[in-house]
Amino acid sequence: MEDDFVPKESTLSRSYSDGDLTVQIDIYEDGEGGWLLEIIDEHDNSTVWEDAFETEQEALDEALDALREEGVETFVGPVEES
Repeated sequence: MEDDFVPKESTLSRSYSDGDLTVQIDIYEDGEGGWLLEIIDEHDNSTVWEDAFETEQEALDEALDALREEGVETFVGPVEES
């Protein structure tokens, strides 16, 4: 039986705020030597990059560039009605 892979979260993961909007930048191992990038808004909407990054710093740089260039509102989705 194979052990279940539990990804390690990067110490570079952090919150990012612009005005009234805040998102969480999550960077974690992919189990194959790369780093995955995900941005999560306050409503648990998620944007995940398809390709892994070679380093966790590259993933953070990509997230910060995208948030600054596209605006944090691009990564904030609507509230899901239950």
